[in-house]
Amino acid sequence: MSLETSAVFGSGLPFLGTYTPRLDEKGRLILPAKFRPQLASGLVMTRGQERCLFLLPMDEFRRMHEHLRLSPVTSKQTRDYLRVFLSGASDELPDKQGRVSIPPVLRQYAGLDRDVAVIGTGSRVEIWDLPTWETYLAEQEAGYADVTEGVFPTG
Repeated sequence: MSLETSAVFGSGLPFLGTYTPRLDEKGRLILPAKFRPQLASGLVMTRGQERCLFLLPMDEFRRMHEHLRLSPVTSKQTRDYLRVFLSGASDELPDKQGRVSIPPVLRQYAGLDRDVAVIGTGSRVEIWDLPTWETYLAEQEAGYADVTEGVFPTG
C-alpha cells in the first residue's frame, strides 16, 4: 500500500465492490467476507446521506468524530449534522459468523427490508435498500464521466 493510500484508508485496504446479501428475520446482515477482517474488531453503524447506512471501522469513526469535534459548536450546520449523525449511531461487534444486527431505527431510516446492497466506498461501507441502490446507481451513471474534472484535481 502506498503512503497516499495509507493516509486515506488507515491501516486497512479500501473497501471495494458491491454485494447483495439478504437480512435475516432478526434484521442481521452477514458482512461480505472481504470486509470482515477490517470490521472484526468493531464498527460504528449510523445514518448516511441519501438514506443509506454507513458502517465505519472504529479508526475511521474516531477520525471523523475528531474532525467533527473540532468544528465550531456555534455553527448550526455542525450541530444539526452531529445530532443526526450520532443520535442514530450504534457500535457493533460482528459475531463469529460475520453478522451484525442493524437496529430497527436504522433499518427504518434506510428503508431496509430483506434485499440490500452492501457497497465499498473506500474508507467505509454503505448499506442500501437494493431497489433504491439500483435506481440511484442508474441515475448517477448517466453523469459519471462528467464529474471526473471536479473530483480529481488537476496537477
